[in-house]
Amino acid sequence: MAVEVLTTADGRAKTALSRRHAATWFAAREAGQDIPIGQAIPPLRPARPEKPELLDPRDVPRRRPGSPRGRVAILHAVAHIELNAVDLHWDIIARFTDTPMPMGFYDDWVKSADEESKHFNLVSDSLEAHDSHYGALPAHAGMWRAAEDTAQDIMGRLAVVPMVLEARGLDVTPGMIEIFEKAKDDQTVEALKVIYAEEVGHVAYGSKWFHFLCGRHEKDPKQVFHALVKRYFHGPLKPPFNEEKRAEAGLPPDFYWPLAT
Repeated sequence: MAVEVLTTADGRAKTALSRRHAATWFAAREAGQDIPIGQAIPPLRPARPEKPELLDPRDVPRRRPGSPRGRVAILHAVAHIELNAVDLHWDIIARFTDTPMPMGFYDDWVKSADEESKHFNLVSDSLEAHDSHYGALPAHAGMWRAAEDTAQDIMGRLAVVPMVLEARGLDVTPGMIEIFEKAKDDQTVEALKVIYAEEVGHVAYGSKWFHFLCGRHEKDPKQVFHALVKRYFHGPLKPPFNEEKRAEAGLPPDFYWPLAT
C-alpha cells in the first residue's frame, strides 16, 4: 500500500490513493482484522509529476507576500511541502519494517499520511481558487534530501523529519495565517488552520516514537537527538520557535535551542 502511493506521480492521484489506503487500514483495525505488516522495497525517491520544475533552493524566485502573486507563491510552496509529507509518512512505513514496532506506530503514520493528503488537497483547492495550480511555479528540490540521508536510520528519520522539519511548520504557520487574514482570503485561512492544528500531532508522533526507541536502547533522548540532527540536518535550527506548540508536541526547549543560531 505504501509503495503504491510512493510510485504514483500525480499529486491528486497520489493523495486519493493515500486516503483510500488509510481508510482501508483503519476499517480493518476497527474490525479487529489487522492488515499484515509485510516487507517492500520503496523507491529511494518517490514518483513526481513533470511539473513543478524542481530548483536548488537558492534559485527558487522570492516574491513579496503582500502581493497576490506572492500569496500564490506561498500556497504553491505549502502544497509542495504537503505532497512531500504524504510521501515521507508512507516512506517511514515501508522503509523500516526490519525494525520491530508496535501496531500503534503504523496507526500514527497512516493517520499522518491521510491528514497530509487532505492538506495537499485543501491547499490545491486554494491555488485553483486563485486561478493557479500545483505545478504552475518552480519548487524547492531539497525537500527529499532528509529522507535520502536517513534512509538507513529510523531514529535519524524521526529526529529530522517530524521533530525538525515538521516542527518548523509550527513556527511559521501562524505568520502565514496572518498574511491571508489580512488579504481576507477565508478559504486559505481555514485550510492553514486545519494544517496548523493537525501538524502538532505529527510532531508529537515523531517525539513519541523517538523516545520509544531511545528507551528500547537505553539511550538519553536529548543527547541522541542532538547528535542525529548535527549528523543529518544541514545547518542550524532557526528561531523564533513556537515554544507553546512545540511543548504540546513533546519537544522541550532544551532539545532545540542548543542547535539554534
